[in-house]
Amino acid sequence: MDSIPPVDRFVERQRELAKEMAEPTFYGDGRRAAAVAREHRRIGELLEAHGRCRSLEQARLEAESILADQGCDEDIKFLAREELGRVSAEEGDAHFRLMGLMAPEDPDDSRNTVIEIRAGTGGDEAALFAGDLYRMYVRLAECSAWTVELLSASGAESGGFREIIFSIGGENAYRTLRLESGVHRVQRVPVTEANGRIHTSTATVAVLPEAEEVDVQIAPEELEITVCKASGPGGQGVNTTDSAVQILHKPTGMIVICADERSQQKNKVKATKVLRARLLERRRSEEREKYDSNRRSQIGSGDRSERIRTYNFPQNRLTDHRIGLTLHNLPQIMDGQLANLLEALRRAEMEARMAEIGKPSP
Repeated sequence: MDSIPPVDRFVERQRELAKEMAEPTFYGDGRRAAAVAREHRRIGELLEAHGRCRSLEQARLEAESILADQGCDEDIKFLAREELGRVSAEEGDAHFRLMGLMAPEDPDDSRNTVIEIRAGTGGDEAALFAGDLYRMYVRLAECSAWTVELLSASGAESGGFREIIFSIGGENAYRTLRLESGVHRVQRVPVTEANGRIHTSTATVAVLPEAEEVDVQIAPEELEITVCKASGPGGQGVNTTDSAVQILHKPTGMIVICADERSQQKNKVKATKVLRARLLERRRSEEREKYDSNRRSQIGSGDRSERIRTYNFPQNRLTDHRIGLTLHNLPQIMDGQLANLLEALRRAEMEARMAEIGKPSP
């Protein structure tokens, strides 16, 4: 078993944060207060995990000592062997959790997230699949006590969406979902297929950290904002006012359209939120490309052009191609029960990161 790393610096940091939190003016800066409270909570989890590792290590050493004692009673040795088996099964997971908490936290992990889902190849079936993915993430959000806000949607006549953009807010939303970016492939018999043939369709998912004004500065002269009447299904009120908003970001050529609200101002706010998230992701992508031009993560880049997963309905099978994981509970997964899959991805990413840290510099 790997040695347990010391945590003295985290204990000292926890004292510093506790002292800051005790100041009468602590809550004067809401953003700083939230960041400090989050770091304090994370260090508390880390120290708890460290204590757990120490406890398991002590139990293992005691069991090994009993088994090595030639004069020890066989009944006691039998109990020691049982204890050693239990501890060995738990010690690896406990050590991995500790190392994960000790790793530097991605500054984006605590952010809310903006998710964009677009139908890919497959026509109407691709649009239906995009709708299924949207419902899957909404159900996951509900199970995680997160909030969901629809930002923009372009429906398809046969159902589903050609494109849908929404935000998910809540603790660790972006950290949990960021590895969902990529091409999702579905294999199933479409409802419109009379001969029962299996079709293959795709949808792309982009998971972006939600940006704030301090993250992305946009000068008014960089934007070209146009308004028009909303179009498409929407019930009463559609096409009666100039509420749809299109924002063109001139320096990059990015265009965002939002027409889901009857209020022009609300559509403008939502479109701006999407634009900021895209600009932040563009900047982060450029930074990552410069920093990591010679290496790629073992579980993929999370780029939306990379095929990451296949949903095979006839065989009740989901396969994540990045880590070679296959699960046979597709209905539950589509209902938002993604915990095991997301944890496996997080673990694989952490193992890849730890292995990368151990490599010599090129």
